[in-house]
Parts: sequence; structure tokens; C-alpha cells
Amino acid sequence: MLDKIKAYGFQALALALGVLLLVQTGRLHTEQVAHEKLKTSTAQAATERATAALTIERQAAAKESTHAQQTQEVSDAFTVSQPVRDALHRADLARVERLRLDQARRAATYRAMSQACAAASGGVADRLAALDAQLVEGVAVVGDLRAVIARRDAEVVLLRGVVDADRALTTPDAAPSAAP
Repeated sequence: MLDKIKAYGFQALALALGVLLLVQTGRLHTEQVAHEKLKTSTAQAATERATAALTIERQAAAKESTHAQQTQEVSDAFTVSQPVRDALHRADLARVERLRLDQARRAATYRAMSQACAAASGGVADRLAALDAQLVEGVAVVGDLRAVIARRDAEVVLLRGVVDADRALTTPDAAPSAAP
């Protein structure tokens, strides 16, 4: 009987070892499948992240391009308007010079009138000449201020355009506002 137990024992042991080998092979196969699924999902996640990063980079490039274009447009508008402002300032300077000449002529006329009229005093001519001089100075100041204000207005338009372009660059999905 001991021989039978030994013979069947080895068979039972071989059978048990075979069953264990089959179980272990099944577990190994399951682990290999799970490992392949993990590798696949990791690769897909990396692909999705790369696609998202590429999309963000394209959007940033588009915003930067729009920003550069808007900045260039407002800068060009400022540059183009400069000759007009300069022409207005030259016209004001010419008017001031013309008034200065007229003032000098009138001053000479006032002095001649003063000398011609014995009853008139020289003080009246001096006062009138001073008033004319103040008029010319006032017109010159107005001309200079007009040029300064025109330049300031153009710079405000330029800066507003740059600010709008900057806001469009830094604000997500914002449409550029119309310049005043």
C-alpha cells in the first residue's frame, strides 16, 4: 500500500504542480495583458498632452500674430498722421509770423498817429503796441498748444491701440475693442 501511495502521491504531486503551473501561467498572461493596456493608455495620454500643448502653442502664436498686426496698424496710423499735425503746426507758425509783421506795421502806424496828433499821448501808442504784442504771443501759444494737443491725441490713439492689442494678447478669447 505504501507503494501505491508513493505512486499515486507522485502523480497527485505532479498533477498539483501542473495545476499550479497552469494557474501561474494564467496569472502571468493576465499581468502581461494588463501591462500592455497600461503601456497603451500611457502612450495615449502622452499623445493627448502633446496635442493639447500643440493646440495651446498654436493659439498663442495666433494671438501674438494678431497683437503684432494691431500694434503695427496703430503705429502706422500714428506715423501717417504726423505730416498732417506738422502741416497744421507750420500753418500756425506762418500765421503767427504774419501777425507779428502786421503787429510791427500797426505799431509803426500807431506811433506815426501819435506823433501826428499833438493831443494824443505816446502812452496810447505804447499800450496799443503792447496789446498787439500780447495778441501775437497769445496766438503763438495757441498754435503751440494746438500742435501739442494734436500730438497728444495721436499718442492717445496709438497707446489705446497698443493697450487693446495687449489686452487681446493676454485675455483669452477676447475680441479687440474698437478704437475711439
